[in-house]
Amino acid sequence: MPSVNLRQLRDTRQLKAWLQAGETVELRERNRVLGKIVPEKTAAQPAEWPDFEARAREMFGERILPGADLLIDEREQNRY
Repeated sequence: MPSVNLRQLRDTRQLKAWLQAGETVELRERNRVLGKIVPEKTAAQPAEWPDFEARAREMFGERILPGADLLIDEREQNRY
């Protein structure tokens, strides 16, 4: 585990590189550990959304539901 003392903490480029690599860095003063700087956990990849259009086509075929075109027109008018 990499470690830095308080004076070396000024070199933020090295610290940033370690944290981006996912390494925990020890903060030391006179060879005594003061604490640890832990990198933020990377965000998990978002779950893949189901194909809603394919599901609707499977259930309803190619027909257009009554009122759907009115709803689409209304949403486009209220967009601005």
